[in-house]
This record gives sequence, C-alpha cells and structure tokens, in this order.
Amino acid sequence: MPAPPVTYDRMVPPASFADYRHWVGRYVEVLNHALEGIPQDRVRYHVCWGSWPGPHTTDVPLRDIVDLILQVRAGAYVIEGANPRHEHEWKVWQDVKLPAGKVLVPGVISHATNIVEHPELVCERIVRLARLVGRKNIIAGTDCGFAQSPMYRRVHPTIMWAKLEALAAGAKLATRELWG
Repeated sequence: MPAPPVTYDRMVPPASFADYRHWVGRYVEVLNHALEGIPQDRVRYHVCWGSWPGPHTTDVPLRDIVDLILQVRAGAYVIEGANPRHEHEWKVWQDVKLPAGKVLVPGVISHATNIVEHPELVCERIVRLARLVGRKNIIAGTDCGFAQSPMYRRVHPTIMWAKLEALAAGAKLATRELWG
C-alpha cells in the first residue's frame, strides 16, 4: 500500500513534518514485519502521490522521504515520475544511491492524462535514470494503474493501449542507447 506519500498532505498540517516522518518510519517497520519471510525479489513497493484530479501542490517531495522508502524490504521500488508535479525528482538519484541488488521502476508514462507520450520522451526518461542507478537496475513502468476498478478508469482503454505501446517503443529505443 502506498500510504506514506498520499497521507502527507492529510497529516501536515496539523501535525509537523517531524511527526509525519516518525509515522512513516513506523509504517515502514510494520510493513517490513508483514514482509518477513517473503523473498525481497518478489516484492514491489509502489510510491504514489495519489490519483485524484487536483493540483498536487501539497505533495511530499520524494527527496524528503526517499531514505525511508528505501528501508522497505522490497526488490523494486515503483515510483511515479511521469506526472508534471514529480518528473523533476529524477534528480534525487544524483545524490541518493539505490541499494545494491534493488531495482527502480520509474513511471515513464502517466496514467492520468489522455496525452500519449512520444516514445523518444519515454526513452529520455529511462536513459537519464539508468545513467544514475545503472542500466541493469531499471525497469520502465507506468506512474500508477490505469484503473482503480473496472468501472473507474483514468483514461479510455484505447488510450491505455496507445500509452503502453509508447512505453514499449521507448523502452526499445532506450535499450539500443544503453546497451548498443
């Protein structure tokens, strides 16, 4: 469950940022306890800022919680990165090192807009992160799910498929660029 980022703007205020970080730390402890005995390579942890149609101006910055996120016993971290409010946060990985043996699954296509990303943009998003975390440590993904339920879709299915085709085409371009 991607609760920590989504909960930020509901907690701060009235709580302080220190209170929020304490809560996230406890959340990670509880989650890790629940994950005991499950091989980390079987666990993907999704970091979500929420899918509601709003400005997201009160979202917690990735930089402020990335250290806690990386404490989750997961083999991969699925982090939104295609939406305009968080796309710049790829820069976090210039200073933060992905732990050895872990995989970053950045969102390189958005689930919340009808605009289909160009494969070259998808490639750029993949390549810039791969150069920071290592080309073996990245798998391109979507920001979030395209549908919260069968009756609650973010975009029309034809657009979903077009976005996934752009993702595949962009990943193919990135593979050529990164691997020759």
